[in-house]
Amino acid sequence: MTAAENMETGREGARSVRAWDPLVRLLHWTLVTAILLNAVVLEEESRIHEYVGWIALGVVVTRMAWGLIGSKPARLRSFLPNPRAALRHGAELLRGEKTVHLSHNPIGALMVWNLWACIGGLAATGYMMGTIQFFGMEWVEELHEAIFGWLIASIVLHLGGVLLDALLSGDTPGAPMTRGRRRIPDGARVE
Repeated sequence: MTAAENMETGREGARSVRAWDPLVRLLHWTLVTAILLNAVVLEEESRIHEYVGWIALGVVVTRMAWGLIGSKPARLRSFLPNPRAALRHGAELLRGEKTVHLSHNPIGALMVWNLWACIGGLAATGYMMGTIQFFGMEWVEELHEAIFGWLIASIVLHLGGVLLDALLSGDTPGAPMTRGRRRIPDGARVE
């Protein structure tokens, strides 16, 4: 390992590799901002709430499109949802095995697809509430609220997973999504 790599990682015996490209990071933080705005700042029935919801959906669609042509860690095929792989990964974590994933780990992959599905469900039910056919229908509003509740619970689990990953890898929490690089301890298995 070079002196520059040691300085960059801040740890002896670790190297830093590129993980998330700038577009993935921009889309991630734009989605975070949109969710925060609609959850905390904006009035639920305001026009701007609707616009921010459409922006969130646009971010997810753009991210999925980038997943077809973007960098290798950003490719959708790098983190297809696989419950069996997620269970295997969980068992590896319990055994103390450390595999570093340049993309999402198998549990994180399930979470990403879950979060994207929540945004799609919120957009669909939000749209429905504004149509003549579904306007004022209580079940649509309740479904919208239930999806939002699931989204918030999922975000809390996601943040817990980020903290656990940082603890196990020795990396700074959220560093790959802020600086675009991931620390890899020497000898760690990389996928």
